[in-house]
Amino acid sequence: MTDSSPRATTPTDAVADAYVHRLAALDPMTATELGLPGHDHEMPDLSPEGIAERTMLHRATLAELASLEPVDDVDRVTHAAMRERLGLMVELADAGELERDLNVIASPVQSVREIFDLMPTASVEDWQTIADRLRAVPGALEGYTESLRSARRDGKVAPIRQIRACMREAQELADVDASFFTSFVAGARPDGEQVPTVLAADLARGAADARQAYAELARVLVDELAPDAPDEDAAGRDRYALWSRYFLGAEVDLDETYEWGLTELDRIVAEQQEVADALYGPGTDITEAMERLDRDPARKLKGTAALRDWMQATADEAVAALTDAQFDVPEPVRRLECLIAPTHTGGIYYTGPSADFSRPGRMWWSVPEGVTEFATWREKTTVYHEGVPGHHLQVGQTVYRSELLNLWRRMASWISGHGEGWALYAERLMADLGFLDDPGDRMGMLDGQRLRAARVVLDIGVHLGKPAPERWGGGTWDASKAWPFLKANANMAEGFLAFELDRYLGWPGQAPSYKIGQRLWEEIRDDARVAAEARGEAFDLKAFHRRALDVGSVGLDVLRRTLT
Repeated sequence: MTDSSPRATTPTDAVADAYVHRLAALDPMTATELGLPGHDHEMPDLSPEGIAERTMLHRATLAELASLEPVDDVDRVTHAAMRERLGLMVELADAGELERDLNVIASPVQSVREIFDLMPTASVEDWQTIADRLRAVPGALEGYTESLRSARRDGKVAPIRQIRACMREAQELADVDASFFTSFVAGARPDGEQVPTVLAADLARGAADARQAYAELARVLVDELAPDAPDEDAAGRDRYALWSRYFLGAEVDLDETYEWGLTELDRIVAEQQEVADALYGPGTDITEAMERLDRDPARKLKGTAALRDWMQATADEAVAALTDAQFDVPEPVRRLECLIAPTHTGGIYYTGPSADFSRPGRMWWSVPEGVTEFATWREKTTVYHEGVPGHHLQVGQTVYRSELLNLWRRMASWISGHGEGWALYAERLMADLGFLDDPGDRMGMLDGQRLRAARVVLDIGVHLGKPAPERWGGGTWDASKAWPFLKANANMAEGFLAFELDRYLGWPGQAPSYKIGQRLWEEIRDDARVAAEARGEAFDLKAFHRRALDVGSVGLDVLRRTLT
């Protein structure tokens, strides 16, 4: 795929584009995420009826595609990718997975609040739109509550661990003093001025409505769902296999993948030991080496302003060094905005640009309350993961390719194993290219890779009830065995790790998609190299990356067929 000549829009493109616009109308939060105008004042219908309406859209679109013949190779990929993605959405709906959706990180409990992070706040009109959306929060959460009740009647209730954690999240959002909604509207400064009196009252009422809606959600979780919530965290093989396909866009042998995870974890630990020996002498304990890196004043930042500046400088340096030399980086994609998030969860994440790049791609750091010092050795690899050549290049280049890809391929298709797998692939690539030659920075990359390998073992082990190795307690994997295993393989504060464990236990198949996705990306690259050499051609890594990213975020089985 190249941009040597313009490509005419095809009937398949028209179906894909229409699907995105119909989905935006049915799911205004998705419209905001994609930067599609006209729906920022609305909230989606999260009730069973709303889920059914969106599922009807998936089915209707699949039927439209089935009536069309692909015109070219781009169309063929669109057909395969949409059949895979929309087909899985229908499977999840039919299995009742969408109505029972509740976990500590990526369910409507969080997304209804988080969408406000992406809304423009520069003008009075922007804040009026925010006020309108705040008033729509109660309706959205009422619909969500209907879905949770419907799932409960079918015996599908989230584990008690997830119920309790989400209840605490909802209670915090309901607390007038601690609530995000209180501080958010209090900080309204359109055009740098005070909010007009009438609008200020609208915002205050909207914030109060949102807080009350979360208070009611917390009550439902405690009074109605908790009594029926199972103690067991494991999803079971059938549910896990479905979600694994959803997050990877590929079907993998889960038992083989579990064994590979154990082997990969051991390999990474051995590499860490080599780096510890290089840093501080042979036999240095890996944990001791990381503690010494943490104490190194040359590798420390103080204050969130210094953190933001360092993030931005590191990202900008990577863009400058990689553009043309290693990657084709379109001009609009060369801008990445690094920001401190308005929340305090400890997470680091990326949000993509709007379709016209008026809202740039952004890397966000959600700094926990009270944390004022940051270790650069841990996070240089994170900047590459979230920025260039990671998510920002991947997402930004796809958004940019409007002359090649339809709107769904550019903006609306996102598969975790493809996206997060690429970001881990990008981290290792930057090490191979010499950007992490400093032993401390390399240790940071390996520390992250070790956690991702451990998650493969933990996630599959717990949810499938696999036998745990004797060194990790023997018997069957469960939360009690997962906790010491996680602490042993992740150099993080216990509070953060406790949240991470809750995340893995409540979101089956998602956490392993990073490392499994990296594995599949590396296999696809190596297969492409072998194919090129079989044709008597030199393998061009830069050209491979350009072609791969031009495909967009598709399932990894579709990507493999497309590239190899």
